[in-house]
Amino acid sequence: MAYTTINKSSDYFDTKIYTQSGSSNNGDTQTITMDNVGFTWFKNRDYINAHALFDIVRGGDKLLATNGTGAEETVGGGITFGASDTTIGADTGGYGFNNRVGDDYVAWHWRTDGTTGSSNTDGSITSTVSANTTSGFSIAQWTGTGSNATIGHGLGVTPKCFLIKKTSGTSAWSMYHESVGNTKFITFNSFDVATTGSTVWNNTSPTSSVFSVGTGDNGNASGATYIGYFFAEKTGFSKMGIVDGNANSSSPSFIYTGFKPSFVMLKISETGGSDTGGAVMYDNKRYPNNLSNSPVLFGNLSNAESDAYNLEMFSNGFRFNSTSVTVNGSGNKYIYMAFAEAPLVGSNNVPATAR
Repeated sequence: MAYTTINKSSDYFDTKIYTQSGSSNNGDTQTITMDNVGFTWFKNRDYINAHALFDIVRGGDKLLATNGTGAEETVGGGITFGASDTTIGADTGGYGFNNRVGDDYVAWHWRTDGTTGSSNTDGSITSTVSANTTSGFSIAQWTGTGSNATIGHGLGVTPKCFLIKKTSGTSAWSMYHESVGNTKFITFNSFDVATTGSTVWNNTSPTSSVFSVGTGDNGNASGATYIGYFFAEKTGFSKMGIVDGNANSSSPSFIYTGFKPSFVMLKISETGGSDTGGAVMYDNKRYPNNLSNSPVLFGNLSNAESDAYNLEMFSNGFRFNSTSVTVNGSGNKYIYMAFAEAPLVGSNNVPATAR
């Protein structure tokens, strides 16, 4: 049996970096070359500007920001999702995903099935789902009921991590991670550790067909609309887990993924004292080598890119050579999500190489 069913990871997840051109802060359009992009996550690397998330289910003119609690906004320009190429519009409203001439940008993007979604009746609440079961990624949209419920996610396997957000009004971003469990949730747009609360996941773990929500405003308020992004683990392509910090920069914890990472996101989930930490995000396009100070963006902040925390990527995993409480504090636990540049060994038996 082949080690992985995904030999070319960039067919399902990839990173685009570009420097905006054009005139008068109304930049030229840009192109993402990937079949059936369904979800894009943008950030201006040089300027204090919001993160900008778009997906094919809500529509390419609907923006959400992970560094705040606001409802979705309708934007000018926006994203045109396509079967082969996806176009990043001119951002005529100055929302920060493509508008500042001369600034550097990053766009992370995931593939779905290329549709705006289909009805999913697996749960007690009907959802609209666009999914890619090969790579283990799906998008689900639903309307809350205010009562404990289940909702179909369309993956066909159990998700290990997901993010949900109310789109029709103000609310926090809630993150589920298998390593944290179903009695706690992570507020992604904050620096906080995981919080105990039954009103988010109803103290119930997801299954291969549905996830559970309680009565909380950040997942299931009556009449409110929500979006969720769901990630399953696929051998050689994606990995979600937890790591213990040790505050030792010369012998840090090594995280085995089974592939050469192209993207890593890490967030503190449990503290041995009073530490907190944001969601640090790295990728192999902004960060092609193992440097002493690696360019990091925080998923919960509008800050520009900064050099910090020294992430090292290898052919089979990664580690943080840092004593910072944000990524490697003693007694702390950190959840992570990683995607591959290349599997450790593809079905053609060619091994990945280190940086």
